[in-house]
Amino acid sequence: MKKRVTIIISTVFSLALISLIHSCGSTQMKGGGNYTYETECMGVEGDGSQTLKAWGSGRNREDAIEQAKKNGVRDVLFKGIKNGKQECNVKPVLFDVNIREKKEAYFNAFFADQGPYKEFITGEDGSDIHFSVVAGRKKAGDQVTYGVIIRVQRAKLQDRMIQDQIMSK
Repeated sequence: MKKRVTIIISTVFSLALISLIHSCGSTQMKGGGNYTYETECMGVEGDGSQTLKAWGSGRNREDAIEQAKKNGVRDVLFKGIKNGKQECNVKPVLFDVNIREKKEAYFNAFFADQGPYKEFITGEDGSDIHFSVVAGRKKAGDQVTYGVIIRVQRAKLQDRMIQDQIMSK
């Protein structure tokens, strides 16, 4: 009877130790690349445009950067910018909670590759250079994550939403 109790205790202890070692090792190795990055405010210009650091993931550098630009515009439209400097407008351009679902066809076309969303992104100096890549990239599996610094023309974006009858004045 004593031998059986000793074997059971040894087995339970061994399983607990193996489980602990396995969970610690996998968390430390994979945690960094799977982190979700939030869009941050870096400043507001006199014309109301917001300079943002936005993040995107994709299968390569080009896709990740394109997704980061879309994420920056999307966050200004639907979420507002809550991280970073407090001078950015934390209120979204569109207040209707379900507007993205209600106008799904419009926003799918708006955020398509080479879509109209690009009209509202400029470089920090107002040039046609639409972004600068933030130093450093993260990799998780077959996805890479890049950050970009973009300027989103909030007032022009709001005017476009009024013009396209997505929101009222």
